[in-house]
Amino acid sequence: MSIVTLVSGGLDSTLVAKLAQEEGVRQHPLFIDYGQRARDRELAACRVAMSRLGLPEPSVAELGGYGRLIRSGLTDTSLHVLEDAFTPGRNMLFLLTAAAHAVQRDADAVSIGLLHEDTALFPDQTADFLKHAEAMISLCMGREIRVLAPLAQFHKQDVVALAAEKGIADTYSCHMGAEEPCGACIACNEFKFEEN
Repeated sequence: MSIVTLVSGGLDSTLVAKLAQEEGVRQHPLFIDYGQRARDRELAACRVAMSRLGLPEPSVAELGGYGRLIRSGLTDTSLHVLEDAFTPGRNMLFLLTAAAHAVQRDADAVSIGLLHEDTALFPDQTADFLKHAEAMISLCMGREIRVLAPLAQFHKQDVVALAAEKGIADTYSCHMGAEEPCGACIACNEFKFEEN
């Protein structure tokens, strides 16, 4: 089996790549440049993470025009990174691009680092979305392409704990793209959980 792993340089997608690696799955890491503010830091962290895991350098889908057209706090510095965070169609764009790449690489599936549905803030982060996306992708591609979400039963604290156990470090998960995480965007807020 081989998969296209969507990787962003963040903790979730790096853990997804590590888990697939441990299962012996051949991977084609793919980074999506959708015009996000944090593109440069994300891509740099992604390249370091894939190198440390001994995985191939990620291919880069240069789709920056998407973020110029579909403006959100993640793509436009004039908008608030938290209140305006919803980027309509973003995860479908990721999955569709990954699936097209999978067809060209003769891969069986695409993998995305979505967490437990309890944590979903947007409609494209749910199990229902993933099920329908998989059906639509298979229809578009003319053959079955599975959509995998290996962290779908995880909450952020589970991801943090397992990533630490696996030795994953130096990832980048802030939507602002500054050297130091802002502590206020959705990606940063996910790390604010109470330890049990």
